[in-house]
Amino acid sequence: MKMFSRMLMLGVALLMVATVAGQPARAQDAKPTGKLEIYSWWAGDEGPALEALIKLYNSMYPDVEVINATVTGASGTNARAVLKTRMLGGDPPDSFQVHAGQELIGTYVVADRMEPLNDLFKSEGWDQKFPKGLIDLLSSNGEIWSVPVNIHRSNVMWYVPDNLTKWNITVPKTWDEFLTTCETLKAANVIPLSLGENWTAMHLFESVLLGTLGADDYNAVWAGTLKWTDEKVVKAWETYGKVLGCTNSDASSLTWQQATDLVIDGKAAFNVMGDWAAGYMTTTKKLEPGKGFAWSASPGTDGIFIMLSDSFGLPKGIKNREATIAWLKLLGSKEGQDAFNPLKGSIAARTDSDLSLYNVYSQSAAKDWTSNTIVGSLTHGAVAPEAFSSEFANIISTFLSAPDAQVATTQAEALAESTMAAMATPAAK
Repeated sequence: MKMFSRMLMLGVALLMVATVAGQPARAQDAKPTGKLEIYSWWAGDEGPALEALIKLYNSMYPDVEVINATVTGASGTNARAVLKTRMLGGDPPDSFQVHAGQELIGTYVVADRMEPLNDLFKSEGWDQKFPKGLIDLLSSNGEIWSVPVNIHRSNVMWYVPDNLTKWNITVPKTWDEFLTTCETLKAANVIPLSLGENWTAMHLFESVLLGTLGADDYNAVWAGTLKWTDEKVVKAWETYGKVLGCTNSDASSLTWQQATDLVIDGKAAFNVMGDWAAGYMTTTKKLEPGKGFAWSASPGTDGIFIMLSDSFGLPKGIKNREATIAWLKLLGSKEGQDAFNPLKGSIAARTDSDLSLYNVYSQSAAKDWTSNTIVGSLTHGAVAPEAFSSEFANIISTFLSAPDAQVATTQAEALAESTMAAMATPAAK
C-alpha cells in the first residue's frame, strides 16, 4: 500500500512537471516535422513578403520542409483554377491563399472541404485582436473559416505628383471631374487612366460602381436588395463605359505592374489599383511614398474603404495538419503580420500592429481602416462567391468590346439570381 502511495505521488509530481499554464507539456512542446505545402499566387514582385513569412516559420520549426507552391498570374485567377482541380480531386495543399469572405465560404465551405477554426481563434486570443467586422466576414453559420494575414484597399488612385504639376491638373474627386480631366490629358497626348488585363478592368469597375452608387447602395447590390437592372446601377455602367474611353488601347496585353509603370514613366496620369501597387513601387521600383508616387481614394469614394484580405484556412484531408496549424498560428501573430505586411504594401489585420514598421502610405491606410466606412471587394472575393465573380469577368469582357449598359445589367442580374442565393450555406455535415 505504501509502495502504491509513493508511486501515486511520483505520478502526480511527474504530471505537474509535465504541465505548463494548465495544458499538457506534450501539447506545448510538440514540434511539427515533415513537409508543409503552402499554395499561393504570391511570386515575382509579391514574393519577398511571402518569403519573409516562410523564413520566420523555418526559424521556429526547422524540422519542417516548406514547399512554396505558387501559380502566378491574373490576381490569382490561374491559381484558383488549379486549386479547384486539386480540392475537388481530393489532393488539397496543406494551406492555401484565398481572399477572405465568399471566395472561400461560397466555394469550399459550402462544399464541406474546410475545417472551422473557432478553437484556434479562441486559444490564440484572435477574437480580441481582429476587428469584429472582419471576423464576421470570415464566418458563416457561427463558424470561422480562415486566418487573415493582411488588409488591402482596392479603391486607390495612384499618380506621380510632379507629373500632375507639369500637366497642370489636380486629382479628380468624382468620376464626372475625372471625365473632364480626361479631355485635358488627351489633348496633351497623355493617357488619362492606365489599365491592364481583364481582372484589372473588373477591379476598376467596382470603384466606379461604388463611386456612383455610394456605400449603402453598393452594399445593397450584394445583399440582393438593389437589382442590377435598377436605373442607378445602369447609370454606373454608363459611367464605367465613359471611363474606359479614357484608358490605353493596349490594356488587354498589360499586367497590373505594366499598367502601373505607365504612371511611373509619365505616360499615364492615373491608375486605380489595390495597394499592393504601393508594395511594388516601394520594394521593386524603390520609389518613396509621398514623393515618387502619391495616392487618393478613387473618385467618388472618399471616406469609404473597399477592403479585401488574404487569408489561409485548414482544408480537410491534408497531409500535415500539425505543421499547418503552426503555419496558421504564425499568420495570425503580431510578429508574422508585421514581418509580412510592410513588404506587401498592405496593413495588418490585427489591431495591435506596430505602425512604426510601416511607410507613410500604409500608416495612412491604417488610419482610414479605423475611420472610413468599410465595404467589400467584388474582384477580390469579399462580397460574392467565385461562381458569381468568375462569370462576371465574362460580362466585363463583353462590355469592354461592346459597352452596352442595358445588356450588362440584364446579364448581371440573371447571374446574381442563379449564384448568390446559395451564398454562405455550408453543406450538411
